[in-house]
Amino acid sequence: MMVLDDLEQVGLLLFVAAVVAIATQRFRLPYSVGLVAAGIGLAVAPISLDLKLSRELIFSIFLPPIVFEAALNLHWHDLRRNAPLLAMFASAGVIVAAIVVAAGMHFLADWSWAAAALFGALIAATDPVSVIATFKNVTIDPRLHLLVEGESLLNDGTAAVAFAVVLAVVAGQHAEPDAIGWLVLRMVAGGIACGVAVAFGLLLLAGRTKDVLVELTLTTLIAYGSFLLADAGGMSGVLAALTAGIIVGNSGTLGAISATSRASLINYWAYVAFLANSLIFLLIGAQIARQPFTDVIGPAAIAIVIVLVGRAVAIYGLSGLFAWSRQRVELRHQHVLVWGGLRGALALGLVFGLPLDLPGRGQIVTVAFAVVAFSIVVQGLTMTPLLRWLKLIGE
Repeated sequence: MMVLDDLEQVGLLLFVAAVVAIATQRFRLPYSVGLVAAGIGLAVAPISLDLKLSRELIFSIFLPPIVFEAALNLHWHDLRRNAPLLAMFASAGVIVAAIVVAAGMHFLADWSWAAAALFGALIAATDPVSVIATFKNVTIDPRLHLLVEGESLLNDGTAAVAFAVVLAVVAGQHAEPDAIGWLVLRMVAGGIACGVAVAFGLLLLAGRTKDVLVELTLTTLIAYGSFLLADAGGMSGVLAALTAGIIVGNSGTLGAISATSRASLINYWAYVAFLANSLIFLLIGAQIARQPFTDVIGPAAIAIVIVLVGRAVAIYGLSGLFAWSRQRVELRHQHVLVWGGLRGALALGLVFGLPLDLPGRGQIVTVAFAVVAFSIVVQGLTMTPLLRWLKLIGE
């Protein structure tokens, strides 16, 4: 077996990512699916690939740029116009989906309430990377694009907070309602405050230079600084990076980022997010190949079905509340939101954060990987045919 050092492994992963990008574009396949397949191939190849996913790697390296870049492209006036709907999907939608999944895993898979609740919380957030990539290659309704991307960003923060609350309750901490309320407030308000403070603080500094490279460096510090500061303080790093990204992306009126630097800023962060997504999906594929799925076929099948049911209940149910308002969601768009609710990096980052002594931890991790693999491969591959069938794109 060929043994590679860390730098050589990163070089190999980047080369594979580039080749996969070329191949998937040529054959019009979802990029994330190709990366996962390539990762599985690397895992079974005679190469010692020691780089493995962990909570620290996902939360410290991959998530900050992924969340920040996506938030960077969200326009404030579009968010404000759809705020009630997005807020409902990202809050009540996550809670409803998590409850459905928790109940399903408890009653159908015979999991304990603690394990089922933790799984429901961590798997509730969506990560539709391949869906968004598909949207960029076709002409799609701008509002549908906003709903898919905006909801996935906002519900990341909700799911991370919900998981922290459930984990604290399971561990016997903060079990009182007032303590739980304080924990939620601290994570949400604290995360947003970290994003605001870091973003505005460094944007003021950016306003003192017209050097593009310095401005890009400062936005890098904003992305990672806001996330890591909040995470280190027990607050939501996802909400911090999300807030910071929205502020930087809509900071034109502040004059902090020069007009000539805007294109460079967008291109730079598109590349950074491309690298982060490429590496994380390759590593997901490599780790999927190592999971003992044969030991959890029953619970995994139940989880896949119940996660889809939970998503459907949340989207169709909550969309009905807006059926006679200006926030109304077209039924075809609801179908896309349900099937496009893929799972990915955040779910795995949270599952790796489960206590090592948690009963059934190994099964929860493996089932989470099964759900992520199904969503990326099956839902990712069938998204374009679904869009054509719904007549949302042409042939």
